[in-house]
Amino acid sequence: MTDSLYGRLLTAPRQSFFLFGPRGSGKSTWIRQMFPDIRRIDLLDEALYHSYLGNAGLFAEELRTLRPGSTVCVDEVQRMPSLLNEVHRFIEEQRLRFILCGSSARKLKREGTNLLAGRALQRYMHPFVPAELGSDFDLETVLTYGSLPVVWQSLERKETLLAYARLYLKEEIQAEALVRNLPGFARFLPLAALFHGQTLNVASLARDVGASRTTIAGYVEILEDTLLAFRLPAFEARLRAREKRHPKLYWVDAGIVRGVKQQLGVPSAEERGALFEGWIANLLRSYRDYKDLFDDWSYWAPAEAARTEVDFLLHRGKEWLAIEAKASPRIGPDDLRGLRAVADLKHLQRRILVHPGVRPRITEDGIEIWTVNTFLQAIHDATLWP
Repeated sequence: MTDSLYGRLLTAPRQSFFLFGPRGSGKSTWIRQMFPDIRRIDLLDEALYHSYLGNAGLFAEELRTLRPGSTVCVDEVQRMPSLLNEVHRFIEEQRLRFILCGSSARKLKREGTNLLAGRALQRYMHPFVPAELGSDFDLETVLTYGSLPVVWQSLERKETLLAYARLYLKEEIQAEALVRNLPGFARFLPLAALFHGQTLNVASLARDVGASRTTIAGYVEILEDTLLAFRLPAFEARLRAREKRHPKLYWVDAGIVRGVKQQLGVPSAEERGALFEGWIANLLRSYRDYKDLFDDWSYWAPAEAARTEVDFLLHRGKEWLAIEAKASPRIGPDDLRGLRAVADLKHLQRRILVHPGVRPRITEDGIEIWTVNTFLQAIHDATLWP
């Protein structure tokens, strides 16, 4: 089944908006479904791209042919950020509505681009979530190959993931000249994949890659700006102990992580914990962007207790939720250590452990142990918060 046959949770705002998401996340397909008759300007079309480079006025001339109030999609807008000045003008003068689609925010941020001063909202497209896949969802498949639409619809998922990693280097990094040392960045990627779901130690990663700490910090920023990874900060309020300050690194899809490492067999026991935790992290992030699930989030781990951690603290208003992700179907006392340690957090509404078990239950001290299906139902039905 192709991604065009799957409904997406993203809803379009009425005004102009940026739509960001990693390559292959289904942005263009969604736009064609939602806006079948709009004018589409694709900057991946090299002939069109070079015509605009040679004569920037052509873009404005094309926009003048449209009726006031028309909707226009500019795909891969990060390739030519200067066009946003004209976008701004035509929003004001012709009341045109723009969908500004991109797989990288780096050039837009780096060049101090006109981000339309609030005239365009920001929306994000993520890999498929289970509610979008419906009966096709399978946890083992998602942990093995991910759920990026371009991979999910492929008949050869392994080959597609390996090709995705190569095309990322060629089209996103080399073509846009995001790094000076492409071989160094290529060495960095599989080592950075080992930090999926782990506390990010830039100095350690720099030693492994054989590059300066400044260079590696820049490489991590590129991963974030090209929307392949994100950092989850440490919880900063004092909670009976000194908290760690390093963020955790998560890639946006298990398949991309494994493709970058070129390890696409059955996930090992050592991999499963990080893959499952990363999948939960990305589900939470997707529902934050699609359904406003929470305002902010972090993880908590006191520096003095290496085995005590809470994977996710969600914050909404004055309230908190604590969520722990465990890949094992069997849960013992050690798995609950972090959730018990965080119990004194003021305004903590719920402590939840999610794992691939078969029956939900509640411990004597109020920790809710949920199956994957229980968790999926709660986030989709907006009942995660009590």
